[in-house]
Amino acid sequence: MHARSASPKSDIETPRTRTFSVAGHQLAAPAAAPGLHLVATPIGHLGDITLRALETLAGVDFIACEDTRITRRLTERYAITGLLKPYHEHNAATARPKILAQLAQGASIALVSDAGTPLISDPGFKLVRDACAAGHQVIALPGASSVLAALSVAALPTDRFFFEGFLPAKETARRTRLAELATIDATLVMFESGSRIRRSLPDLAAVLGNRAAAICRELTKLHQDIHRAPLTELAETAATLETRGEFVLVVGPPAADAGALSSGDLDELLLSLLKEGSVKDSVARAVEISGHPRRQVYARALELAGHMRDSDDNGPR
Repeated sequence: MHARSASPKSDIETPRTRTFSVAGHQLAAPAAAPGLHLVATPIGHLGDITLRALETLAGVDFIACEDTRITRRLTERYAITGLLKPYHEHNAATARPKILAQLAQGASIALVSDAGTPLISDPGFKLVRDACAAGHQVIALPGASSVLAALSVAALPTDRFFFEGFLPAKETARRTRLAELATIDATLVMFESGSRIRRSLPDLAAVLGNRAAAICRELTKLHQDIHRAPLTELAETAATLETRGEFVLVVGPPAADAGALSSGDLDELLLSLLKEGSVKDSVARAVEISGHPRRQVYARALELAGHMRDSDDNGPR
């Protein structure tokens, strides 16, 4: 007699009582509809979650999360006993096909990140893309977002904004990317780690100038900290900045009369580009970013490239 092969849905938790608790009151949660539920979770304060999100987390077959330890703090707070399974950048290639197979069997699955709205600088895009391609229902449950929270308290224009995510870790690449961002006529929102924030602020001031800005640290948490000042002032005090926690940087749009990059900024941009590529490629990129005529940029690039060669030739031997 041959044993039956396991169903793709066999590792989903057996039927259970689906409930959650709010302020000491236990509430029943209906079984969630089949599909992938994208559930926003708190970015700091555990009270920042919607009733719909709690009902869904209690009602799905299981919760796919970046770190089960972090998500468990939330589920324990609201007495949710659902099954937690890891889904992060390191296991996504193997976990994603299993999740898709379970969706094909009619499972209801919640996707959460460690904090905030899933997919915003967090894993999940490929899973959502593949789930949509396979015809599975994908449901968004909006809620907390550090991007919008920072934007709302920065006291900067909110009618147009550009979300950059994390800046490059290396200085040359970071300054090059900031030069590209400098031409965007909108408020900029960026993430930065505590280990790099002191190095990034001088680069922001050097490339973007003295724009109004806000450094938002530990948003919604007990020790929320927001500094609002011109970028040059923030750069000057960077060495004294508390680096523990998560940072969102918000930088105001360029002044209406900002125009093209100054000659000094153009030189700095060209030098960073010439370190990484040819004169031809550097000129093409600098023209696109700076707003200066190609003939002027090409002539200056040749001068700087010559100075760089002379410096190398006259260096220590």
